[in-house]
Amino acid sequence: MYDYVIVGGGSAGCVLSHRLTEAEEVEVLLLEAGTPASERGAVKDPSRVWELMESDLDWAFKTEPQPTMNGRRIDWPRGKALGGSSMINGMAYIRGHPYDYDTWAELGNEGWSYDDLLPYFKKSENFQADGDMQYHGTDGPLSVSRGDNPEDLTPSEFQEKLVEAAREAGMEKNLDFNGERQAGIGWYHSTIRDGERHSAAKAFIEPVLGRPNLSVETAAHVTRLTFDGDRVTGVVYEQHGQEHEVEVAGGGEVVLSAGAIQSPQLLMLSGLGPADHLAEHDIDAKVDLPGVGRNLQDHLRVSVAYETDEPVTPRDPDDFPDKGARYDRVLTGAFERSSPDLPAPDIQYGLSAGLDPEHPTEGYSVAALPLRPTSRGRITLASTDPYDDPIIDPKLLSTEKDVDDIVTSIRRAREISRADALDDVRGEEARPGPDVETHEEIADYCRDTAESGYHPVGTCKMGDDELAVVDDDLRVHGVEGLRVIDASIMPNLISGNTNAPTIAIAEKGADLLKQSR
Repeated sequence: MYDYVIVGGGSAGCVLSHRLTEAEEVEVLLLEAGTPASERGAVKDPSRVWELMESDLDWAFKTEPQPTMNGRRIDWPRGKALGGSSMINGMAYIRGHPYDYDTWAELGNEGWSYDDLLPYFKKSENFQADGDMQYHGTDGPLSVSRGDNPEDLTPSEFQEKLVEAAREAGMEKNLDFNGERQAGIGWYHSTIRDGERHSAAKAFIEPVLGRPNLSVETAAHVTRLTFDGDRVTGVVYEQHGQEHEVEVAGGGEVVLSAGAIQSPQLLMLSGLGPADHLAEHDIDAKVDLPGVGRNLQDHLRVSVAYETDEPVTPRDPDDFPDKGARYDRVLTGAFERSSPDLPAPDIQYGLSAGLDPEHPTEGYSVAALPLRPTSRGRITLASTDPYDDPIIDPKLLSTEKDVDDIVTSIRRAREISRADALDDVRGEEARPGPDVETHEEIADYCRDTAESGYHPVGTCKMGDDELAVVDDDLRVHGVEGLRVIDASIMPNLISGNTNAPTIAIAEKGADLLKQSR
């Protein structure tokens, strides 16, 4: 018997477990389908991030063929380990723009404005970089730095060229995307400590594993929720071939933190979801929740790239003899509005040496992510087998606006790449290539090459409309004793990477649970 059973040991589940067990009388069980992996070399070393995709630490999901992207199936990596996707992500720490959260509040979600959430961003943060300290915290578990250590913040000569190129294209220099303003060109903050990845597991779980009121079970695949009437009483999970059932104590709660793909999957397998879809799989609908699995959103990432006559290294590899040529966590990035009348930036950029991960010192690239997709997809069940991947259909580029936005982002990325500051290194355009110029040619290039930005959200959206799954206290509509606390509750995708917002959601979610108790 536990006070809280948390399903999913990703960023949200790690934060919840840490915060809830601060009260010694509260018993928490954290269930994670993956295994501990913090000490693996490829996990620890930021330069080896690309080795983690499609490894045993990746669920390695794929979308349905996307007709609007020339029939391609898009890779959707998700972390399968204690620490979740914070174990395999690019470690960029971006909160988004105040407009994002104020919009959530304007939709009727009380307590979710930017001013409401800023204290939670600060609470989790151990800030070790330069920035406006009124926006940052220094006492939290999660290290946020710039580069491999706080003392080494010096960008390379080539990174300075990239910044100057963006300034020529109209951007101002900005050294803190998480501070007073998001727009501008500068260097990302990263979840790195002493040159190593500082995942949610490292920050929030490993330091408290000795707490007697915290139980962590890994390789534990939750298969369904259990009920007593309209109250969720616990979960069933399988571990090493054996089935286990655990219950929450009276007044306790089950919390789903399995992410935007698997939280809705588990709800549907347990009879909470669209009644018509559940009937297709002979699942009795305990509660008809039409929004479960709907409202799926993700950023798309597409890039331009240029050859160079000489190898381009982001920093001198001799400075990092054990890290490899690609070791560079002083990452150059930018945010901008494509139109001055927009309330917040709508394009994010990553500017780097290398044509791609396989060619880290050949040429350079500018990746662009349109930040306000209007396409909405859906997660549905492939079968009643909890080990089968769900069907992921994001319907990418299915609106005219999304196509226009991604074409605009390529045109702007080209402007940056062709700036005078890069004249002495720039060679031929490797992609999309000099023959790709018209709106439709660029759009087709994007359909052929764009990839996920690894930011899926929205499938258990917060609100009180007909597609809402949770209320603004993150309680699932129609049942008692069940909440969803992870990226799936976002009504709208935020302006940037989603790990920092997910951690803030969990920080606030932990307080909501404590207040209810």
